[in-house]
Amino acid sequence: MEKLSQIDNCLKILFPINRSIMGDGVRKTLDILRDTIPLKLLEYPTGQRVYDWTIPREWKIKNAWIKNSSGKKIIDFQLSNLHVVGYSSPVQKKLTLNELKKIFIT
Repeated sequence: MEKLSQIDNCLKILFPINRSIMGDGVRKTLDILRDTIPLKLLEYPTGQRVYDWTIPREWKIKNAWIKNSSGKKIIDFQLSNLHVVGYSSPVQKKLTLNELKKIFIT
């Protein structure tokens, strides 16, 4: 039962960390896990070929949201990192609901 408690505590710490395939969130996650299990970390630079893959640039996000016409945030990265697709491009634009639907509903 104590092991489950330790795992639960670790997951509570790890869950809010925003991770993409690489970057600060992954580094922070691995540092936390390294306190629990032995890990040897290797880093490779952006642009390097690894087998059939070229390592892309790191994607960093600070904040993102969509507000409704009343100014209330209806989508908020701070509440859930699942509200933003990784590696998406920044947009600062006002759209009607129909315009937004045309972008996302095909």
